[in-house]
Amino acid sequence: MNLHLMIPTVDDIYAFAGHIVRILFILLVAWIVTRIIHRWFPKLREHIVRQMLAQRGGEDGELEKRANTIGGILRKTMAVVIWILAVIMALKEAGFDIGPILAGAGIVGLAVGFGAQNLVHDVISGMFMLLENQIRVNDVAVLNGTGGLVEAIHLRTTVLRGQDGTIHVFRNGAINSLSNMTHGYSYYLFDLGVAYKEDTDQVIAVLRGVADELMEEEKFQKVILAPLEVLGVDSFGDSAVMIKARFKTMPSQQWTVGREMNRRIKKRFDEVGIEIPFPHMSIYFGEASKPFQLQMQGPGREELKALIREVRQEDGTK
Repeated sequence: MNLHLMIPTVDDIYAFAGHIVRILFILLVAWIVTRIIHRWFPKLREHIVRQMLAQRGGEDGELEKRANTIGGILRKTMAVVIWILAVIMALKEAGFDIGPILAGAGIVGLAVGFGAQNLVHDVISGMFMLLENQIRVNDVAVLNGTGGLVEAIHLRTTVLRGQDGTIHVFRNGAINSLSNMTHGYSYYLFDLGVAYKEDTDQVIAVLRGVADELMEEEKFQKVILAPLEVLGVDSFGDSAVMIKARFKTMPSQQWTVGREMNRRIKKRFDEVGIEIPFPHMSIYFGEASKPFQLQMQGPGREELKALIREVRQEDGTK
């Protein structure tokens, strides 16, 4: 056995070291390019948003949300493509024949494509959601009957966070119904019930006064897009006349405006004496006794106890 053939020469060592250096250089370049993409994309996104605002106008927040959503997807996709190319180049530099590897990857990809039709469906659905601007990150949406804040949109899944903090993950291909509550602008809808004895014209005037005061405050001037729209007397309930109105607001601000408006309506109605009906309760002690109504202005506590004892004694004698 010729032992000197097994001992590497200086040229072999240099060649091996050269391959190692080139492989490390390829991986280093891939890492640097990936870092540049992560740093460069936010600046590019800001530039694109400014250009779109200058050319066609629109809401800054809406364009920002769409740019964030699409930019995040493109950034991740480009990073994956760069690392795949880097690994292929490193394998080639290491002396591997990448032809069979690529052919095998193509066959595996074809097999996966046939066997993972749901995955392909999810990816295609996610692409159409992004291209058609149906939903963006930070929107409030209802997917398949479940509502929440859109935390992330991937090519395969969409992630919602519910009001209680629960994370809901939906496959894009399985989203059958989508309702975006914060696209462009939002409405807060009021269904206000007042007593039948009240003058509805006076009630509407009071509502408009409260709304005008709210719009004059600097905090709400920026988020309210239009004066209160009173739709009128909507229906006649069992114990109340229903008046419907709505406020047009910036996206996701309808709840802030609506809660403050509800607080002020209650205080103003109390000041001017407009009654908001509330349910009354009747207590029933069985078929042998007659029901009597319990009201807030009824008998005192001791009188009520005496009345209950009297009814029970009557039931005991029969």
